[in-house]
Amino acid sequence: MTIRAHADAVLGLLQAAPGSMKVLDGAAPSGTVPPYVLVYFADADPELPDSRPLDGVSQRHILWAYVHSVGGNAAAARALGERVRAALLDVVPSVTGRECFPIRREDGQPPQRDESTGVLVMDRVDVYRLESVPA
Repeated sequence: MTIRAHADAVLGLLQAAPGSMKVLDGAAPSGTVPPYVLVYFADADPELPDSRPLDGVSQRHILWAYVHSVGGNAAAARALGERVRAALLDVVPSVTGRECFPIRREDGQPPQRDESTGVLVMDRVDVYRLESVPA
């Protein structure tokens, strides 16, 4: 199991979404023009009392995807966020050697205004969780 395999599963779902959606992993190159989706990942290997294995080896893996839906205005950011939601929410992705659970949305924020570059962009952030256990 690798973090990369879980991240690739999420990125693959976003890239395969209907229509064209520019999906960026961890960085937006200078001059990137909205609309685009920028994704950051964080992970954990929790030890849950009800699923602790006898051999002491971690079984459950959680990956959080922090998805920034960036548009030229609030409506565009919301629309892109809805496309992300349709691509991820309740989907059970495939990760080799793992049994994945349906992706869940854990948090979200309304679009935030950013004019730091001199051009208005609106950034909506949603947090999705992908959990898996060995197959």
